[in-house]
Amino acid sequence: MRGERSMGRSFAVLAVSTWLLLPAAGAWAQEEADPAEITIGERLFLETRFARFFAVGSGGDVNAPLPTGDPAVDVVQTIDGTLPGPFAGQSINCRACHFVDELLDEPTGGMRTYSDFARRSPLSARADGLAVSARNAQPLVNASLARSGGLLLHFDGEFASMEDLVRGTLAGRNFGWVPGEAARAVAHVARVIRGDDGSGDLAQEFGGSYARVLTGTDPTLPPELTLPAELRVDVANATDQQLFDAVAALISQYTLSLVFAQGEDGAFNGSPFDLFLAQNGLPAQPADGESPAAYTERLRQAVAALADPVFVDDGPFEFHMQQRVFGPEELRGLQVFLAVAPPAGASTGVGNCSGCHLAPSFTDFSFHNTGVSQLEYDGVHGAGQFAQLRVPGLLERQLFANRFLPATEQRPRAREPFRRPALREDRSRSDLGVWNIFANGDFPAPQPALRAALCNDVLAALALDSALDRLLAQVRECTPGRLLGASVARFKTPGLRDLNHSTPFMHNGAFDDLRGAVRFYQRASELARSGALRNGDRRIQGIRLSDDDVESLVRFLAALNEDYS
Repeated sequence: MRGERSMGRSFAVLAVSTWLLLPAAGAWAQEEADPAEITIGERLFLETRFARFFAVGSGGDVNAPLPTGDPAVDVVQTIDGTLPGPFAGQSINCRACHFVDELLDEPTGGMRTYSDFARRSPLSARADGLAVSARNAQPLVNASLARSGGLLLHFDGEFASMEDLVRGTLAGRNFGWVPGEAARAVAHVARVIRGDDGSGDLAQEFGGSYARVLTGTDPTLPPELTLPAELRVDVANATDQQLFDAVAALISQYTLSLVFAQGEDGAFNGSPFDLFLAQNGLPAQPADGESPAAYTERLRQAVAALADPVFVDDGPFEFHMQQRVFGPEELRGLQVFLAVAPPAGASTGVGNCSGCHLAPSFTDFSFHNTGVSQLEYDGVHGAGQFAQLRVPGLLERQLFANRFLPATEQRPRAREPFRRPALREDRSRSDLGVWNIFANGDFPAPQPALRAALCNDVLAALALDSALDRLLAQVRECTPGRLLGASVARFKTPGLRDLNHSTPFMHNGAFDDLRGAVRFYQRASELARSGALRNGDRRIQGIRLSDDDVESLVRFLAALNEDYS
């Protein structure tokens, strides 16, 4: 199921369990199986019994169905209303926010790249009154691609590994556990693993009880469900924490495997853009040792030198309402996308997009303030009000941490005003992204990579000429206090592949379609040039788009879609 195409997973048919659907004799010669850790990781990804709602409602019997399901999963929230929830009657699982084809046949549903349909992801009801999370669910496809500088996950870089992210999810607010309840969450996950009797639908599809599958020593387990020794856990004798960590490690293995379509050489090949590159002999990926930035510049030059392009018209998509086309308009959009500096006197035709969205994954995996939080705050409180929002400095934030920082296990009563949506009744609230995590001792793991990302960006803006100048500037400019100020309202750069399977766009779902998102950058660049974009990324000033440029960019971005399945 791997190789030429990346294979999504359907809860409806549990497609990865092909070993149960094929004839017994020689079946596996017909189709290559996923490694056992990915198959079992998917089972855990689909497991609906790990959430607090199940812990409270199950009456202590982990094998009994719930008398009533969590209202948070009864329906799926979308920008157009609600759709029937594929996990109605159950509790939340990872898939309830990271959909694939569960709602493919719904009129306002469709395929997903492991993301949700909501502006902000729904949460189980708790005493804290939160009905939705601070942000929506980022797509998991391509989320874990290799990169320099270390892995930083979530919109604000909270997690430095996929396993940390999974642990934080299983024991966090998305699964109904409020800060201060992590030990209860760990104990509950372990209770489900130990107590599972193999009678559930997932167990029937994925090899029986968790004790059998995770221990991994039963000689009757088929090879495709026999875990490698380093990922097994002795369920009967393991501690709660060991079981919890084993679950996180396997879910992590599964999510790390999610990538867009690639050929045997590792180059992406699923979109009309990729086909256009191939047909025109254009470079499809960085050469050995070449950085994404250098590759993007090489691609820009190659596109500019293309004299007689061969265009793509490959028929309709299966999962998009568009044709698999890369024609003159898409090419013009690519040129606008790659344009990085306006010639003297030029007022249009410069997207400056590749300053942050480096090919071929179309992200730099870093963090930038493009003005989305300002747009939301000013939309609630009036134009120019985000500029007046009082944000504490490092010392004040440390002295009054419960007043300003996010709630954590160490600080369960923290108010986290800067990790909340803007609210008309409370002018102190706004989501400031990375500001919540950087230099915050409750999140030690991502600090080195976050500091490096912020410092590198600050130094790049200075255009220093020598190594000595850079060293002196680093000492001066990259102090925790200065970098904290530079972190205000920064969010992670998303990848741009298959965007139409991850609407709505931005961390708060502010835009329903590509046109709205691109027009936002058109407006944000005008604010940035006038000095009205608070802590705005310097690259925003270089964007100069006409209305025709917007339409060309939209066409190019749509040509990055593919039939992920």
